[in-house]
Amino acid sequence: MQLQGSLPISSVTTVNLHQHEAKRRLRSAGYHQLSEREPWKLQPGNKYFFTRNHSTIVAFAIGKKYVSGNGFHIIGAHTDSPCLKLKPVTKVVKAGILEVGVQTYGGGLWHTWFDRDLTVAGRVIVQEENAGSVSYSHRLVRIEEPIMRIPTLAIHLDKTVSDGFKFNNETHLIPILATSLKGELNKVSTENGPVESGNQNDGKKANDKTGTSNTKHHLLLLQLLASKLGCEPDDICDFELQACDTQPSTIAGAAKEFIFSGRLDNLCMSFCSLKALIDATSSDSSLEEESGVRMVALFDHEEVGSNSAQGAGSPVMLNAVTRVTNSFSSNPNLLEKAVQLSYLVSADMAHALHPNYMEKHEANHQPKLHGGLVIKTNANQRYATNVVTSFIFREIASKHKLPVQDFVVRNDMGCGSTIGPILASGIGIRTVDVGAPQLSMHSIREICAVDDVKHSYEHFKAFYEEFSHVDGKMVVDI
Repeated sequence: MQLQGSLPISSVTTVNLHQHEAKRRLRSAGYHQLSEREPWKLQPGNKYFFTRNHSTIVAFAIGKKYVSGNGFHIIGAHTDSPCLKLKPVTKVVKAGILEVGVQTYGGGLWHTWFDRDLTVAGRVIVQEENAGSVSYSHRLVRIEEPIMRIPTLAIHLDKTVSDGFKFNNETHLIPILATSLKGELNKVSTENGPVESGNQNDGKKANDKTGTSNTKHHLLLLQLLASKLGCEPDDICDFELQACDTQPSTIAGAAKEFIFSGRLDNLCMSFCSLKALIDATSSDSSLEEESGVRMVALFDHEEVGSNSAQGAGSPVMLNAVTRVTNSFSSNPNLLEKAVQLSYLVSADMAHALHPNYMEKHEANHQPKLHGGLVIKTNANQRYATNVVTSFIFREIASKHKLPVQDFVVRNDMGCGSTIGPILASGIGIRTVDVGAPQLSMHSIREICAVDDVKHSYEHFKAFYEEFSHVDGKMVVDI
């Protein structure tokens, strides 16, 4: 496995840009794009994918021996991470400073966002005119250079900071874009012609109404976006952007054993599962003996509860299973059979043992970096793992000599959750919750081990190739 190939996808800054990268990889591997708005014509031995809201993607490969009612072998993960999303009205001016209004998304370690070189990325709705006809396009954008920063208050002005860094998310967690003076100079320059390098719109003069018709956003921000998109600021109808760190992912540590990156939770698992599916279906013979459907489902909105049209709480995965099943038979009773024959690996990063906070882990369940995938168990069903699903996953690891670890949370601490229980309860599918161990989860910069990316990929690939054989030996509910 070429680990370096994981770094660009870990450096992807938004779920929309991740879907763009995922679609590129799938198309290159011979997967055909489907639309949920159109009928599906599927064939055994073929490979397909579809997206919803350009933030959730489902890809699947149908075994050549598949018949309707057979099971689905699925790895599910999420692509979103805690971040600062731009508000619908971002224009903030205080003390002669142009600021950008943001709102917190998910449960981030927000103190890590201070004093970082930030930019913006996401998607923009752009108005386009051709031969007198107006249309609207959905465009992805990322400004590469750092354009914003959230500065901390000097210690001289806050003597209590030594007792703990306290801040207000609404009033203190606001990125600085520019000073009002430079913003006005830029506005005048734009009205008179092309602006300075870095803020120009491909030499095109901005529309006369720019800066007066739009009171929601700073003109300077719109100019930066328009320059990247190759349009005029007034062509930007709306956007869905988030702030993100400009520092790229890197292989690091004195022994080059770590990955330092943003959004490892959960783009690391998304990458490993997608690559495993692609590689497990790449050769002409990959699906010759497969009687099931190999699938990956990468969801949006896990960090905020999954309750959206494209989250794991939506019917998107069940819709996919239903449509594939019904494409090969009109028998309505086969869907329930297919679900009971299916199996889901819920892949979400896990908590590695922190050397400076060892007391936070239960004594017998302390996942280590380089130790392989972690099977997560919780008696109160915060994770969906049970003895049958964990055994199957361990057995696959054992056959391939892959390491596996265990995690349960301490009884005196609360337990997080994943898409696993949501899908297990909503669909009725057998589920195991797993994840690669990492440190600094939900920080703007996170840490995982190089070896664990390799272990995760190999375990997921083995799951696709071995599940049918291992599951065939299990006798339950008979």
